Amino acid sequence: MQAHGMDRARTGMGIGLMVCFALFAPIMDAMAKLIGDSAAVGQVAATRFVAQSILLFPLAIIFGWLHRPDLKEWGLHFARAVLLLVATGFFFTALRFMPMADTISIFFVGPFFVLLLGRMFLGERVSPKGYAACALGFTGALFIIQPSFANVGTAALFPLVTAVTFAIYLVLTRKMATRMHPITMQVYTGFAALALSVPILWAFNGSGFHPLDPIWPQGNILLLLLSLGVVATISHVMISFSLSMAPASLDAPVQYHEIVSATVLGFVIFGDLPGPYTYLGVALIVGAGLYVVAGETKPKPTGKAAG
Repeated sequence: MQAHGMDRARTGMGIGLMVCFALFAPIMDAMAKLIGDSAAVGQVAATRFVAQSILLFPLAIIFGWLHRPDLKEWGLHFARAVLLLVATGFFFTALRFMPMADTISIFFVGPFFVLLLGRMFLGERVSPKGYAACALGFTGALFIIQPSFANVGTAALFPLVTAVTFAIYLVLTRKMATRMHPITMQVYTGFAALALSVPILWAFNGSGFHPLDPIWPQGNILLLLLSLGVVATISHVMISFSLSMAPASLDAPVQYHEIVSATVLGFVIFGDLPGPYTYLGVALIVGAGLYVVAGETKPKPTGKAAG
């Protein structure tokens, strides 16, 4: 009984970290949108891994969290790196054409993929409550999508690519997070991402292909790139710890809270004033997340007490 209570407390802590991630991560998106066309999107995506490696590698050495990965594990780290580079690149590109709230709203078809993949590959049980919460949250996201595909063009497809790749990333993270320290995982994935992205950026240097042609940033752009790297590192440490404590299928609906902070930041920084349907969507999203948190963290009566 005590162990059961500890499991619930651990799950509750994992959900809490996912809420923190959802509220904190849009700060990174706002910085990427502020950078805009001033730096190659590939360079912006790679910057986060530079910061991740610099910040976390010394920490992992000090606390003795490092080990020698075998080839199979390195393959998983490189798979996470590819998924995250693709997801980040497409999402940051979409932010250059679309408001933050709209971009994240389309991205939030992702939790459906997380539920399905978590059930298929991790054997996680998905309750009707979990499906209902995701459906409710997705309905709220639809209310927030204001521009149509006709208005934004193919840019509206970019968050969908992010949704699929990030869902696979989350499930893979969950699978790995139960077997190694989350900081260790972030360090090795950061190294893998740099091993992939640096040669590509070097090859495209001076090519004129703007998405991958890097620049030497200065002034405010340099400050934004460095800040984005720090915020991204903190955000994904949160999500790694969260997925080591709570099932991916349970964390998924809680991610909908990200649209709330994105809507607020979009208004404060870029003047994107939400319409009435946005407020309805936010209410549905928050309600879906709170419904899951309340249902999964409260103690359940034992068979004896129930009888």
